[in-house]
Amino acid sequence: MDTFFLFVLVGLLAQAVDGALGMAYGVISSSVLLAFGVPPATASASVHGAEVFTTAASAGSHIWHRNVDWRLCLPLAAAGVVGGVVGAYVLTGIDGQVIKPFIVAYLGLMGLYILWRGWRNAPTRPLRPAWAIAPLGVVGGFLDAVGGGGWGPTVSSTLVGAGQEPRRAIGSVNTAEFFLTVAISATFVWSLVSGHWRDAEAIQNHAAAIGGLIVGGLIAAPFAGLITKRAPRRAMTFAVGALLIVLSLFQGVQLAGLLG
Repeated sequence: MDTFFLFVLVGLLAQAVDGALGMAYGVISSSVLLAFGVPPATASASVHGAEVFTTAASAGSHIWHRNVDWRLCLPLAAAGVVGGVVGAYVLTGIDGQVIKPFIVAYLGLMGLYILWRGWRNAPTRPLRPAWAIAPLGVVGGFLDAVGGGGWGPTVSSTLVGAGQEPRRAIGSVNTAEFFLTVAISATFVWSLVSGHWRDAEAIQNHAAAIGGLIVGGLIAAPFAGLITKRAPRRAMTFAVGALLIVLSLFQGVQLAGLLG
């Protein structure tokens, strides 16, 4: 029962950040699970199982508050599903930690760039070229499945860094994430049933953690759209950049073996 309430708190805090800034639920949740000794594939499957519920609530909040640009959301969702399915299948066969250093470096550099844009108060502009949205979705979906939470940091940061209005970028990315999460979770289930995921631990062993992540996330998710809608654009830009740098430093410390 202590594990359940611990992960309620983890899920609540992670979803509060993720819903408002478009990233961090997967990274924070999977990092805590890994610190508890849960294998990478099992941690990613557990987090994505919880995210099926939390992303649905978060997406509903963003849609209600009109934070979603459907011209961004729909191609991102379709491309993200492709990348996520491939990533989930790959992760169940290899160690997802292999590409983690490249993700950490990307997050840190993108965070610095976004802070620079915020300091200059650069105007927002649509992502150009428009066709770049699809490849971005594929890469984000793949990294999300392999890294246990890379969709928001990769996609939201790139859109904001390219000059997209933070409110629309975050709302669109959060809404697209629901479809991505369903696809990744279905792939993990299929990999387990088909025997491809031979080293999987029983998911039910982590039922308390998954349940806590769901409950905590559902408490925070309805407020996501309101926070994103009301926050000033420049403040959101600084917040996204700062969070990316914190996440990259945290994961860098983990990779160096200095934490967990």
